[in-house]
Amino acid sequence: MVEFAANAGIVAADGETVADGIERAADLGVDAVEFFDWESADRDAVRAAAEEHGVEIAGILAAGAGSNIDDRDAPATVNPYDRETAVADVERSLDAAAAFDAECLIVTVGPDQGGFARDTQRRALERVLADVAPAAEEADVTVVVEPLNTVVDHPGYFLESSREAFDITRSVGGDHVKVLFDAYHQQITEGDVIRTLTGNVDQVGHVHVADNPGRLEPGSGEMAYDTIFDALDEAGYAGYVGMEFFATSEGTSLADGIRGTMELD
Repeated sequence: MVEFAANAGIVAADGETVADGIERAADLGVDAVEFFDWESADRDAVRAAAEEHGVEIAGILAAGAGSNIDDRDAPATVNPYDRETAVADVERSLDAAAAFDAECLIVTVGPDQGGFARDTQRRALERVLADVAPAAEEADVTVVVEPLNTVVDHPGYFLESSREAFDITRSVGGDHVKVLFDAYHQQITEGDVIRTLTGNVDQVGHVHVADNPGRLEPGSGEMAYDTIFDALDEAGYAGYVGMEFFATSEGTSLADGIRGTMELD
């Protein structure tokens, strides 16, 4: 059985906190949550809500350079001059993840830096991941680096291929540096989702799902998520599947989309 997570910040209503989102997720029958902005979250309230409602923290997003997607003027893990800053941002985020009892820390790598060769930027990312790997192991939190599609949602982002991401994490090594495989992004970028997932399941630390086109709820588009979930289960994937869709198709509420996604397993 696949274990699902919802994003507490997404399911929370406007003006509500992460702790409120945890309660709403629990009401929907979700066993785990993830959230983006740990720096503004009330740590004690989040932990208390998770304990009260029996919900695990599947993951949080790194801060600073570890959450850069498209800002060319901000530090990024793929900029060799930003190595010290990037390592510090990821390591303090690992401390936060451990304090939240989160299983993984999501890292986005930043935009292509333009002035550097691609190989130089990739080596910069590998060095940052290698530098933070001991801290991840000590915290028992898995750093998951996320490829994103550059065709629809994130033009200019450095890391779009899951295959390159798997090569990077294999080069770094260890059990605490893996890939976040977002099936929606990879359907757009490269397709062949099931074969790629199952063939690299040893390097997959977290999964996100949404349907294509539109980044809507699974079951609304071209992706056969019942088959994808079965393949993940059969491949022995033991992490969470984060339901990372923001909008829903006409006539479907976010709550309906979450319940429907879990019913596909």
